[in-house]
Amino acid sequence: MAGHTRKWAKVKRKKKKDDRRKSKVWARLSQEIEKAARQGGGDPDANVALAQALERARDEDMAKDTIERAIKRGTGELEEEGQERVSYEGYAPHGVAVFVEGETDNINRTVKDLRNLFSDHGGNLGKDGSVAYLFEQKGRLEIPADTTDEMMLFDVAVEAGAQEVDEADGSYVVTTARDTFADVGDALDDAGITVEATDLVRSPTTTVALAPDEQDEVQALVEKINALKDVDAVYTTLQVNGAPLTLGTDVDPAAGH
Repeated sequence: MAGHTRKWAKVKRKKKKDDRRKSKVWARLSQEIEKAARQGGGDPDANVALAQALERARDEDMAKDTIERAIKRGTGELEEEGQERVSYEGYAPHGVAVFVEGETDNINRTVKDLRNLFSDHGGNLGKDGSVAYLFEQKGRLEIPADTTDEMMLFDVAVEAGAQEVDEADGSYVVTTARDTFADVGDALDDAGITVEATDLVRSPTTTVALAPDEQDEVQALVEKINALKDVDAVYTTLQVNGAPLTLGTDVDPAAGH
């Protein structure tokens, strides 16, 4: 039974990761569709940008009604749903900096939930700018390892300005500076390399290692923050197994550090 339990736990983790990836990809594509419709109208036959965005959405099996709502929001036929991108900063126990990203339709609820969690676990929710300077925004691109040659990927990515190319969990992970994120993505696309997931993530410029019991305290808080429905990702300066503790991103947090 133990083997079946471990296998099921692994399946659930993979499903959660896949569901989160799909949710974030759909959210990004909805924004692309909405923007294209706002700038060029809701007819894809007369709006090239919208047609391209719709093609990407269909490639990701995006629901038809989700696509239609995004177009109508862009053309003004449907009022905004009130979702807002947000970020919050604070400190976990033992001086570990925490940066939270998410999306909410009720900022008061989100702030209250976060403040309660920080307080209950010996931390505190801070003001804007209190820890942001400790995190550098970077681009991350994930490529299935079985779809490309590693040396070809390395050459194309580095030539376009990538900082690192690593392998983790059956995928190659390309890390870029924010300024070269789009250039690297375009270069991979031009080379016919399939990119499974892309995202802008935050990488701490400094990390702190803690004793096991202190580390557990911080992880308990971070896991509960990540479980909030309004939270997409949690970045920290805590070093775990040689890498910064990050939860909620599409890419394995241990990769690329």
